[in-house]
Amino acid sequence: TPPQEFQVIFDTGSSDLWVPSDFCPSPACSIHVRFRHHHITYGSGRMKEVVAHDTVWNPANKIVFLASVFLDRARIYPIRSKHGGIRVEDICFDGVLGLNYPNISFSGAIPIFDNLKNQGAISEPVFAFYLSKDEQEGSEVMFGGMDHCYYKGELNWVPLIQAGDRSVHMDCISIERKVIACSGGCKAFVDTGAAFIEGPRKLVDNMQLIGPMPPGSKHYVSCSAVNTLPSIIFTINGINYPVPGRAYIIKDSRGHCYTAFLENTVSPSTETWILGDVFLRLYFSVFD
Repeated sequence: TPPQEFQVIFDTGSSDLWVPSDFCPSPACSIHVRFRHHHITYGSGRMKEVVAHDTVWNPANKIVFLASVFLDRARIYPIRSKHGGIRVEDICFDGVLGLNYPNISFSGAIPIFDNLKNQGAISEPVFAFYLSKDEQEGSEVMFGGMDHCYYKGELNWVPLIQAGDRSVHMDCISIERKVIACSGGCKAFVDTGAAFIEGPRKLVDNMQLIGPMPPGSKHYVSCSAVNTLPSIIFTINGINYPVPGRAYIIKDSRGHCYTAFLENTVSPSTETWILGDVFLRLYFSVFD
């Protein structure tokens, strides 16, 4: 009291809610809203925190529930991007709201969505994402149901590999009917907290060779060739999900075009891919 408002990333790849606190001495925290009043590791960086408990309120639908909050109090390590580190000073959000299962919570606290379900604040144990391609239109996350106006046809439900883990089995990745990765099947995470499509280094490097590249550039492609690039097909549970060239090519502030494929910093023993926002902007996603 008084209430505070935070801008957070809704992340299906983690389970904790963290925001900067007023304990944080770093200049990186000073430009963000800070919560008044362990180490946690992501694929893109690390945070050091203390744990607090507070009431979270969503003014859009007047949901009130208790949550455990990680409070960053020390140095915030750079969050990695394709072309190097992104300083926390440069990001537009204050923290992360994890939506994965409780068993991967670093704090051992009950994640926010589970609290919503346990307290009877939602009618169905589902949440859904619509990620818009248009910044002016905006995106939407839905708790307790889904808005059917955001998709056409039937939803294709995909079973999880195991309970307590939001990973699914992916059949293969192909271009023009030629398998280029995940040839024997592999694990995939549908991750709203990841911007790009991430995979093993060697396979990602192969995917960079899809079009004409400027000399000496590994990730850049000719912007004039974007509309001629082939779709990359991600086959999951027997259904093909095409990602066209215009979706996996991004133009930076200098007018250069580069691919949205990234080497996964985590090196699991089996081939694993992360399907981030580049993929999810094409497909309405529901998590049950």
